[in-house]
Amino acid sequence: MKTDIILAGVGGQGILSVAAVIGEAALEEGLFMKQAEVHGMSQRGGDVQSHLRISDRPIASDLIPLGNADIIISLEPMEALRYLPYLKKDGWIVTHSEPFENIPNYPEMEKVREAYEHLPNKIILNVEQIAKELGTPRSSNIVLLGAAAPYLHIEFSKLENGIRSIFGRKGEEIVEMNLKALQFYKNIVL
Repeated sequence: MKTDIILAGVGGQGILSVAAVIGEAALEEGLFMKQAEVHGMSQRGGDVQSHLRISDRPIASDLIPLGNADIIISLEPMEALRYLPYLKKDGWIVTHSEPFENIPNYPEMEKVREAYEHLPNKIILNVEQIAKELGTPRSSNIVLLGAAAPYLHIEFSKLENGIRSIFGRKGEEIVEMNLKALQFYKNIVL
């Protein structure tokens, strides 16, 4: 078993928290893991991305080669498209539908949406809206993680434990808010 994941977004969206939760879950499951992060100008809304490699065997490199990512998880639709060359032909994209227009020449959203039309395996959700409807507006990143969960090949309960581990120091209310966000998509799918 091997899962190569690219996480992408804009600074401040919580993409590195998603990586931390997945990493904790993978380690609890007894899997090997390597991670490489690139932090853009995150305080100013710059791009942030992470390569996360999970396997039941030792991993030699923390970088995912072109054409080998099993899934791209992105909190920004254009950022997901930036890493499309890394995605396997049968790989999945799970992304937020709404842009974070952090550059003056951000492409028209119609063109961004058109770029997704030909992709066979995609989940595009307005995770901010879902998080607000759940009463957990600061957990849109974890709503997105819940949508990606079936493609990570990690037990869902381990992801829940990852949330407890990563957010536990912030208090039980924050943990419960994030668990509710994670479980939302699972409840829709089942």
